[in-house]
Amino acid sequence: MSTAAALLAGGVAAGLVAGTATCTAAQGGLLMGLVDREHGRDPALVGWFLAGRLASYTLAGALLGLLGSVVSLPPEARAALLVTAGVTVIVFAVRAMRRRHCAAPRDGQISRYKAPLLGAATILVPCGVTLSMEMIAISSGSPLAGAAAMAGFVVGTTPAFALLGYALRWISRTSLVRLAGVVAIAAGLWTVGAGLRLGGWLPETAPPATTGPVSRTVTIWATRDGYRPATVPAPAGVPVEIVFKQADRGCTGTVVIDGRDVVLPATVRLPPQPPGTLRYVCGMGMYAGFINFS
Repeated sequence: MSTAAALLAGGVAAGLVAGTATCTAAQGGLLMGLVDREHGRDPALVGWFLAGRLASYTLAGALLGLLGSVVSLPPEARAALLVTAGVTVIVFAVRAMRRRHCAAPRDGQISRYKAPLLGAATILVPCGVTLSMEMIAISSGSPLAGAAAMAGFVVGTTPAFALLGYALRWISRTSLVRLAGVVAIAAGLWTVGAGLRLGGWLPETAPPATTGPVSRTVTIWATRDGYRPATVPAPAGVPVEIVFKQADRGCTGTVVIDGRDVVLPATVRLPPQPPGTLRYVCGMGMYAGFINFS
């Protein structure tokens, strides 16, 4: 089997097994943009949304395979995009709740441009598994292999997105659209919070560090509920190795530490640090951990 075919198959598997829950949670709110008007009930719009998503991921995979980390967005830029996406989802939800009974139909052709653009925009709202697939595309060193990995991932997550899109289409015909709007607002607020946490713009207090001898080698486990231990001690003024091990698959499988993305399992070697606390966070901004240097 060629490398591209293997990465395509691996991407499909990753999308089906690991990407469905995290990606629909992080990106599914953008589907609310398809049901904020009467023409949003057109079932073809879900297909246009998915087509735009496939196109943007495939193009991104090709660029990552060709240029590598040069085209990767830094964590701060992704954090800003998460905040923007969360606000956008909230706006879509409010519009859907307010205009269900009073909005006049608009030209459906306009919405057919809007739907693929919304689908393409999901590449800017990365879930943890998306970041892992981007790292695979970068390491492939080939535009064809990178595109195959990302396209396969989209194919794997497509059933969940299609189901959510058609569920929203059905809900838009009923009074449940208000409930769906409330859920979408909650999702938008969650996305904004994740972006603020990823960017380090949300004040957080480190929990007490674990007791025990201070070592130059620190082991941290990534679980589906966060990092354990949440705070670990390490010596200041000397190089330290942080050994990240993966207990569960999920968004904690990608860590942003010391300004760079790391796919787990991995060992991160830090230069001598001053006394204080170093914060790291998962690739989606959901879970944070702390290293207390003393």
